[in-house]
Amino acid sequence: MRRTTLGHTTLGHSAVAVTRLSFGGAAIGNLYAPVAPERAAAAVDAAWEAGIRYFDTAPHYGLGLSERRLGEALRDRPRAEFTLSTKAGRLLEPALPATAGDASPGDGLDHGFAVPATHRRVWDFSADGVRRSVEESLERLGLDRIDLVYLHDPDDHAEAAFRQAYPALERLRAEGVVGAIGAGMNQTAMLTRFLRDTDADAVLCAGRFTLLDQSALTELLPEATARGRSVVVGGVFNSGLLADPRPGATYDYTAAPPALLDRALRIDAVTRRYGIPLRAAALRYPLRHPAVASVLVGARSAAEVRDAVALADRTVPDDLWAELCDEGLLEGEGGAPPAGGTGR
Repeated sequence: MRRTTLGHTTLGHSAVAVTRLSFGGAAIGNLYAPVAPERAAAAVDAAWEAGIRYFDTAPHYGLGLSERRLGEALRDRPRAEFTLSTKAGRLLEPALPATAGDASPGDGLDHGFAVPATHRRVWDFSADGVRRSVEESLERLGLDRIDLVYLHDPDDHAEAAFRQAYPALERLRAEGVVGAIGAGMNQTAMLTRFLRDTDADAVLCAGRFTLLDQSALTELLPEATARGRSVVVGGVFNSGLLADPRPGATYDYTAAPPALLDRALRIDAVTRRYGIPLRAAALRYPLRHPAVASVLVGARSAAEVRDAVALADRTVPDDLWAELCDEGLLEGEGGAPPAGGTGR
């Protein structure tokens, strides 16, 4: 089994270590389609064999299924050798009898996950809600601790997130219940505020630092650099378009607009000229920035893990980045890595 050569780093000013390539647990929570238990376990096993030691999950992923599966797969591993993050902000409440066992109408999915709707997600960014969320996550995981907790998608709950939920995370960190804290979102403005106005160790930014969307370069990444904080990047394929740019591909979970499809195809043409798969360039790009600690990649099978490791370990020549910049397809000057990163 090939092992990743990307190494590891620590988050912000904390002592929490993460591997530069990390395992995203949404897929094994039956994202979009069912994943057999043995296949999910094999994906985590493959990640471990490849040297990946940072695993991320959330109660939202499959109504707790991802947490249960990840905890089961990691339970017999040396606890000091891996880092686990989960999220708070959505509590899982038993569904009403009339809806228990039913998936959302129309697509057979519950919030994008192929699981029976035995529970409902309830937004809760209160201090008590955060503590309860962490306690219930620990129970589902069956582990002795959680290393990192993110506030999950507090977009429409800013006041509660900053006034109640975040202080609760600070208390949990001070008590030693968790080692690091932060927030995870699909936008940059509020994540920048978390870095500026709180003592968060790290933020998880999904989809906003990719080959198609470099909006994180405007404020988020400079703020992280200036304050010595870390950014974990997810959604590097923008939900599909950067994995397979073709008509009908998705961008941020909807059909890709023609202009973005054209841009992705142009980027793909450049990477092909250098013999680099587009997916490899998409995985490597965020790691060029010094504030980016890790890139999360979701996988539902051992084969997908092995593929991600092989792609992430590809050396991407600086001339490729320079050409993307010269053609106006990527922000930067002359291919220089943004904010002093490395071009590898």
